[in-house]
Amino acid sequence: MSDQEPLNTICFYCDPISPYAWLASTRLEEIETNTHANIIVKPILFAGLLKAHGNIGPAEITAKRVYTFRDVMRRANALGLPMESVPNHPFNPLLALRICTAIEDDKERRKVAVALFDAAWSKGRDITVESDVREIVAGCGIDADWAIAAANDPMVKQALIDNTNAAIELGIFGVPTFRFDDQIFWGEDRIGELLSYINGQRIDEDKLQQILAREAAVHRKR
Repeated sequence: MSDQEPLNTICFYCDPISPYAWLASTRLEEIETNTHANIIVKPILFAGLLKAHGNIGPAEITAKRVYTFRDVMRRANALGLPMESVPNHPFNPLLALRICTAIEDDKERRKVAVALFDAAWSKGRDITVESDVREIVAGCGIDADWAIAAANDPMVKQALIDNTNAAIELGIFGVPTFRFDDQIFWGEDRIGELLSYINGQRIDEDKLQQILAREAAVHRKR
C-alpha cells in the first residue's frame, strides 16, 4: 500500500486490538457521506507504535484499563452498537493484521477489516483462532486458504512491519488515526475535527509553532 494516495483520500490507520478502532470502523460510511472522500484502510501494529514512541498500552495500566472499557461501552451505547468484547485483552492481532495487509484491493481490505473488528468487539469472537478467522474471511468472499497462507508469507509479514514504520515516520503514535493531507486525527472522538478540517476549518499554524517553540520547564525522570 503506497503512502502516495489519490487526492481526497482519508487513510484510516487501525489495529483490531483497539476497541476505539472498532468504534471508528463503524463510522467510515458516515465520514464518506459527509466528505465525499475515499477511505483507505491501513493496517498497522499498535505494539510497534508503542515501542517506537516509548509507551505502554492503556490495558497495561490497571486504572486506565478499567476506564477504557467503561468508556468504550459508553461510546458503544451512544452509537447504538452491541458490544460483547473480545475473549481476552490484550491479544495478538497479527493474524488479522497480516491478512488485511495481504489484500491489495482497497474495497476488499476494508470489508475484511470491518468484518474482523465487528466479529471481535460486537460479537466477542476470538480473531486469534484460525478457524474463526477462516469463517469471517470466507464470509467476505475471500478464499480462506489463500488468506491463511498469505498471513504466513514472509513478504506479507515484512509489509506489515514496513507499513507500521511508515506510519511512525508520518508522526502516527496511536490507533485509530485518520490522515488527510498531512494532518492526523487520533481517536474515534476526533472524527468531528476531521470533518471540520475537510470542510475548511483551520487552526493558526503560526501560533502553533510559537507554542511548540517554548521550552519545557521541567523534565520527568524515566
